[in-house]
Formats: sequence, structure tokens, C-alpha cells
Amino acid sequence: MVPDNFRSAVSKASRYEPDINPTYAEFAEHYGTVIFPARPYRPKDKSKAENGVKLTKRWILFRLRNQKFYSLAELNAAILVLLTEFNQRMMKKFQRSRKDLFDFSSTVVCRVVFVSYCNNSIVL
Repeated sequence: MVPDNFRSAVSKASRYEPDINPTYAEFAEHYGTVIFPARPYRPKDKSKAENGVKLTKRWILFRLRNQKFYSLAELNAAILVLLTEFNQRMMKKFQRSRKDLFDFSSTVVCRVVFVSYCNNSIVL
């Protein structure tokens, strides 16, 4: 995983040897993953997530820029409609939509049996 250098995960940020919070490290070890925190002020370390947020934000804001909303609920409803449309658009690189990719990955993940970190019980 490549998380930000947030304080609850990284006790001391360092370019080469960041000090990971022991509980967070145990959590990652329990699930069989490794944590490589992104370097401070280096957005290229987590570019896929950052680019996805940037594309979504630009696409939605571009379509809402000339509209006026008189309540937060009205704005949220408009964002939800556009977000659904954005997630159903085909991506050129994958020839699939974001929703299709998410549905596929969630079905694969659902087949895996997890042992809960908090109480060591099996979660299906």
C-alpha cells in the first residue's frame, strides 16, 4: 500500500526509512501487505489515485460550473447523477468502464476469506 504520510500511520517521515506506527504495521502484516508511505510532497508516488480524483473533480466541476444550487441536497443530487455517469463512461485504455472494473474486482475480493484483525474471527 502507498498511503500518505498521515500521523496515525507514520510516526516519523523519512525519505528512505520512514518509522511506521507499530499497530499499523501489525495490521498490514496480518493482512499480508506491505506499507510504503509516499514521500512528503511527492504526488508521483501515488499518481493513480491522485489522477483519478483530478479527472473526476474536473469532469464534474466543468459540468456544474454554470449552475446555481440553493441547497446542499440539491448540489449532492446533481453530483451523484454526474458521478454515476462518469463511472459508466468507457475508458480508452481498458475498453471498460470504472464501474465494470470495480464490479469485477469486488467479486474477486468477495471470494477471499478474511480473518478479522480486531477479533481474529473469520469474515466472509
